Amino acid sequence: MTVRRGPAAVLPALGLLLAGCSSSQVTTPARTATEQLLISTAADKAAERLAETLSVTGSVYVDSSSVEGYDNKYAISAIRDALLRRGARLLSARDAADTVVELRVGALSVDSENALVGIPSITMPLPMANNASTPEISLFKKELTQGVAKVAGTAYDRKTGALVASSGPQYGFSNKAEWVLLLLLRWETNDLLPSGERPQPAPWETMEAKPAARPERADAE
Repeated sequence: MTVRRGPAAVLPALGLLLAGCSSSQVTTPARTATEQLLISTAADKAAERLAETLSVTGSVYVDSSSVEGYDNKYAISAIRDALLRRGARLLSARDAADTVVELRVGALSVDSENALVGIPSITMPLPMANNASTPEISLFKKELTQGVAKVAGTAYDRKTGALVASSGPQYGFSNKAEWVLLLLLRWETNDLLPSGERPQPAPWETMEAKPAARPERADAE
């Protein structure tokens, strides 16, 4: 029997190892968590103002058939919640309700604004290499991201079609700002989370490993 040695014997084994390799792909959502917080916070504020302005009570059917968009389902639910907390009794059947509230969403998105006093980063093409960027020198810098919501509602009598109430455009805003002063001083302000809502300690903080507690042993009878 002939035994293969050297590279000729290694290649088949290497092929088996390569065939067993696998890879995974990490995807990111369409919006970051911060963008979602900005939009939902603005929607909450607009929903409160709309429900307060309409002040409808009794049996109500919320008509959201004309509302479309990526984040509008949350806004609709926020409006329904605000109406319930102000005395409305929401029904799932239109024909059983006394009042119909027709919703409109004019805006539900994020805007950003930047201001810099200093020297911005500049991209410079380099021959035979990738582009390089110069560092940003910030004597003062502000990066403002704002969530904007515009909603409106019209309440009318289901049987007669007569107007009951109209909210007109109601707006909600949320803000997150990042500040840089003299290159080194950095801080952030926002109205997205109440104080104390972030986990303590923060996930990115280093924690000293603690030994696991030993299970208690039952006394021998």
